[in-house]
Amino acid sequence: MTAALADTVQRLANTEAFASLRPSFQAYYGAPDRDAAMDALYRRFIPNGGLAFDIGAHVGDRTQSFRRLGARVVALEPQPLCATALREIFADDPNVMLVEMACAASPGTLTFHVNSDNPTVSTASPDFITEADGADGWADQRWDAEISVQATTLDELIASHGQPDFIKIDVEGFEHTVLAGLSSKPVALSFEFTTIQRPTALRALKHLADLGNYRYDVALGESQQLRFGQGHEVGADTMADIILALPHDANSGDIYAVRQSST
Repeated sequence: MTAALADTVQRLANTEAFASLRPSFQAYYGAPDRDAAMDALYRRFIPNGGLAFDIGAHVGDRTQSFRRLGARVVALEPQPLCATALREIFADDPNVMLVEMACAASPGTLTFHVNSDNPTVSTASPDFITEADGADGWADQRWDAEISVQATTLDELIASHGQPDFIKIDVEGFEHTVLAGLSSKPVALSFEFTTIQRPTALRALKHLADLGNYRYDVALGESQQLRFGQGHEVGADTMADIILALPHDANSGDIYAVRQSST
């Protein structure tokens, strides 16, 4: 992390208006080992000079990794507070395009449920909130506000910015809906899943299987470590079995999809 970036993040973290984002700034910035592991993971998917979409950019740690790899980035973030932070962090970077919108199956307006104390789990999915209610590890989460946000689709983003080398999707239980707005076959992408909402991951896997021939890997939590590794990815049915077999306290992770050369 450069000195200028460290100063910007520290200034934001010390500003009362961004108090709810302090845990995210502390978790996602200033950890060189984590940054190195993240860069090593994404380097497999993102070439220098390539294009990456960060869907659900939050405070921009993935966008930062993509930029360290030399990629241009389209960063989507519907939450006004997070979008303001992103504008500050990437103010001097012309290779980051911030789009203050949600991503969905179709363009339009949707209701976004805000967790004011923990914005990282704000969501457009009411089902996610229902599944979190009373679940172990989620009992103290409260979605206490609603805002109306504009939504675009992956197809629209591709039409505007070009076919990306990699798409990262982290939208708290709305992943399958985001993928429903994709009709092309990107080379590679990832989407988050949680153990409180496994059917969402299964629906996402089915959509990708319908699009083309993909193979899959998984990284649990924030480990940045793929379970199988390049060339050893598994099919959709095997990945579905892996997700269903995880213990509840695995909590979350990211599924990585790689298009096979025959499609």
